[in-house]
Amino acid sequence: MFDSLSVLSAFLLGVLGSAHCIGMCGGIASSVALTQQSNKLLSLLFYNVGRISSYAIAGALLGLLDFLVRYSALELALRTFAAIMLIAMGLYVAQWWRGLTKIETIGNGIWRFISPAASKLLPVTNLKQAFLLGIFWGWLPCGLVYSTLIWSSAANSSGQSALLMFCFGLGTLPAMMTTSLLANQLRTLLSKPISQQISGAVIIFFGLYSIPWQGLLGLT
Repeated sequence: MFDSLSVLSAFLLGVLGSAHCIGMCGGIASSVALTQQSNKLLSLLFYNVGRISSYAIAGALLGLLDFLVRYSALELALRTFAAIMLIAMGLYVAQWWRGLTKIETIGNGIWRFISPAASKLLPVTNLKQAFLLGIFWGWLPCGLVYSTLIWSSAANSSGQSALLMFCFGLGTLPAMMTTSLLANQLRTLLSKPISQQISGAVIIFFGLYSIPWQGLLGLT
């Protein structure tokens, strides 16, 4: 099973990748808040709960492949690949390498079917609509989300994968909850090169730590 460091890694991925999340989902989150005068924060909360729920669902679905880790060689390969994905995410957040944007094309086909249903929920007039919009919007093609999903799939169970994706979503919550009020300030802070590079370096550290060095060295 993944340890507490992996749970912390998932949460930090969300926190450190918040600038990207604001760019991808900030506009729709702001529209949710702007159309709700009396329940602005509550509507944002319901939208984000829906969004995070979709991440957890995706993690649970991909985690159904946990039968693969019954084979030690495949488990070692999967955990190594997951660590490499974590390093790639660090490079992506630090703006040192943008290769992860290519995996966003994976979800384009699915999003073509989901986006019409999501559009019908706009403008948001109640909390149920806000929640459902979040559920749909969580499937928006996003390199950061998809790479985190691939990383989480190395957990030993569907439940663990769902937990890691849930923690990732929680990490994005502070920025997304304030997006209608402080989006410009947050984007300015998080988009500074030094902030991105520090964030990326932290993620790369977790990736290097996650590599199963003992298992790999045992193969030599």
